[in-house]
Amino acid sequence: MGYIKNYSDLAINDKREVVLDLIEAAFASIQPENELQKNFRVKENILKIQNKTYNLNDYEKTYILGFGKGSAGISKIMEQTLGIYLTGGYVIDTNEETFEKLELTIGTHPLPSQTNIDFTEKVIENFGNLSEKTLVLVVICGGGSALFESPFNITLEKLTEVNKALLHSGANIIEMNTIRKHLSKVKGGGLAQILSPAKVVSLIFSDVPGNEFSFIASGPTVFDKTTILEALDIYNKYRLENLNLKEEDFTETPKEEELFSKIDNVLMLSNLTALNAMLKKAEELKIKAEIYSDKFQSDAELAGKALIEKTKPHSILLTGGETTIKVSNPDGKGGRNQVVVLSSLYSLDKNTVIASFDSDGWDNTPNAGAIGDSETLEKAKKLGINPEEFLKDDNSFSFFRNVRDAIITDRLPSNVSDLVIIYNK
Repeated sequence: MGYIKNYSDLAINDKREVVLDLIEAAFASIQPENELQKNFRVKENILKIQNKTYNLNDYEKTYILGFGKGSAGISKIMEQTLGIYLTGGYVIDTNEETFEKLELTIGTHPLPSQTNIDFTEKVIENFGNLSEKTLVLVVICGGGSALFESPFNITLEKLTEVNKALLHSGANIIEMNTIRKHLSKVKGGGLAQILSPAKVVSLIFSDVPGNEFSFIASGPTVFDKTTILEALDIYNKYRLENLNLKEEDFTETPKEEELFSKIDNVLMLSNLTALNAMLKKAEELKIKAEIYSDKFQSDAELAGKALIEKTKPHSILLTGGETTIKVSNPDGKGGRNQVVVLSSLYSLDKNTVIASFDSDGWDNTPNAGAIGDSETLEKAKKLGINPEEFLKDDNSFSFFRNVRDAIITDRLPSNVSDLVIIYNK
């Protein structure tokens, strides 16, 4: 059985079958057990992570600290692999998992909560006085900005206000995380400062276009080049002044480079893994395909049309990245992937299919994303519903559930940003 639970309902023509098979290939390629089997191994006392090796006998204690969507599943595999060498640790995720030595907290996303803050404060307290003889393996996944959080000088209520405003502002992930870094004790290298002088290896599962480490989960173990002034400029650019933040609510991120001298940041997965898997599947199906970008960024309402125009006849265009949406209806329900497809429907001819989906199976709703073609419009017409009204009302979720073109997978244990497929047969 594949990852798409409603595959048979969606596969109503051969063009869709091709697109759905590529989506299945993408999901299969990024499941953490596949990557960790290849690139996280222990033989005798030697831990090998990709091409780096660590002698576990050099350390008196070895801990795992995991945060972000999918971190629990990844940490579970690491716990089993490390066996007797693992001392313990802490994980926060939105997914349940069972552990022998690790303590799991079920947190909230996309907005932080007191649960998330309490978890982070516990980590700060328990990992704030480690020795040089300690090894900390940090699992960093997308969504970590919300799940791993300890605000510097503002309340949870204010932090929630800030995050809601950022999510609805149209700011991209780089801009959002620049502000988040400078409101937090743990972001922008803050965790590196807390864990010092322990040896730290961060296993990074990227959901950020371009894979810039300092912005994945707001870069808790990475040297940060941004400044308070840059954060304030973004704050003003998106007219967030009504949040009434003061300059003293912002903190400078650690700039002492020696804090980062004992940290290895290792990229384990990114959207290129999924894009290359889809490219390979298209080749197996003998269909021309190309990867347009792995760091695509755009307004969600403009993205689909732009990518359709760039797709050559009789070929597939593959794209990874993250779009932005500006929400005007706070009661609307949907996600940026569903908006990409919904806003593209009138740009599709009878030969073209578009699908856009979140790699963790959750596009801000129980839909992973959506698929669309000329048959989507026909179904909407028969139901007497207008796609443009749903788009205007920020209610893409209801539209795709009505026309039965939502991609449904439930939550998946890996997150490497959004993926878009255009197939022009």
